[in-house]
Amino acid sequence: MKLLLPQLAGVFALAAGLIVAPLAANAGTVTPSADGIVVYNAQHESLTQAWADAFTAETGIKVTVRNGGDTELGNQIVAEGKASPADVFLTENSPAMTLVDKAGLFAPLDADTLAQVPAQFRPSSGNWTGVAARSTVFAYDKTKLTEDKLPKSLMDLADPSWKGRWAASPGGADFQAIVAALLQLKGEKATAAWLQAMRKNFTAYKGNSTAMKAVNAGQVEGAIIYHYYWFGDQAKTGENSKNVALYYFGHQDPGAFVSISGGGVVASSKHPAEAQAFLKWITGKGGQEILKTGTSFEYAVGAGAASNPKLVPLDDLQAPKVEPSRLDSKKVTDLMTDAGIL
Repeated sequence: MKLLLPQLAGVFALAAGLIVAPLAANAGTVTPSADGIVVYNAQHESLTQAWADAFTAETGIKVTVRNGGDTELGNQIVAEGKASPADVFLTENSPAMTLVDKAGLFAPLDADTLAQVPAQFRPSSGNWTGVAARSTVFAYDKTKLTEDKLPKSLMDLADPSWKGRWAASPGGADFQAIVAALLQLKGEKATAAWLQAMRKNFTAYKGNSTAMKAVNAGQVEGAIIYHYYWFGDQAKTGENSKNVALYYFGHQDPGAFVSISGGGVVASSKHPAEAQAFLKWITGKGGQEILKTGTSFEYAVGAGAASNPKLVPLDDLQAPKVEPSRLDSKKVTDLMTDAGIL
């Protein structure tokens, strides 16, 4: 029987007792190392684990996930510097990515990976990319508020008429990313004034899900959160969101901010080819399909990728244009501290 060259190569590999695990066609070919890659993960643990498991099954590359918060892990990479054991950094929001990027600790991403994500979902630097997205929403008590009584803009929540009626989780990276977008869109003076009014008007809760539960329980009339908390609860029992509806500000309002979850290859990576392959896989067909069919209810951002059909389409959100690499987390925490919110 006549064998072609690729077939002969496979025979010789098997004869030598070798296991060849080629990477998916859309991510090139990389030979797996013995120890694989380490991912510092600030994304949802279940989502990243689903990505890691599917990537390993397809490529043979081992992925070790170390979980933490956006700011926590971003600061850890900066502290570790060139000695960081991380190969990849994933976040829920962009400011922590900017923190690491400004420290010069990301390696440029492969052009093929960047080409898989539209320009509006990644920074102009090319040192990291969007991997998913989430929309800011006003979660409100539909038993108390009708749409005509809702704030028309995020800025309206500074009005004294909203005193004691709305909530947020100011200590979390999610809300701080929203404030970072407000800062970029409206400037420091307007943001500082809004935060001063916020301190007088809002009720603080720890965590977006807790703020949504407070709305559901009638403790407050509304809360600024991300959309997926409501969808996730609805997909389970709905007990923490049965009285809650979502309002999308639209009209390029700061309250329509779409936050980009980021992914980057750490410059100190001992396995850069595998790390690059992981980011390419996440932003490609396999990784983005998990966003569509999984339980995170985050938006897919890959070119041509479809999000979960239950979500309001990204194109319909009328989000303001925000440059992810200019979201300034340090300035935001300074302003929130000055306002007495942190």
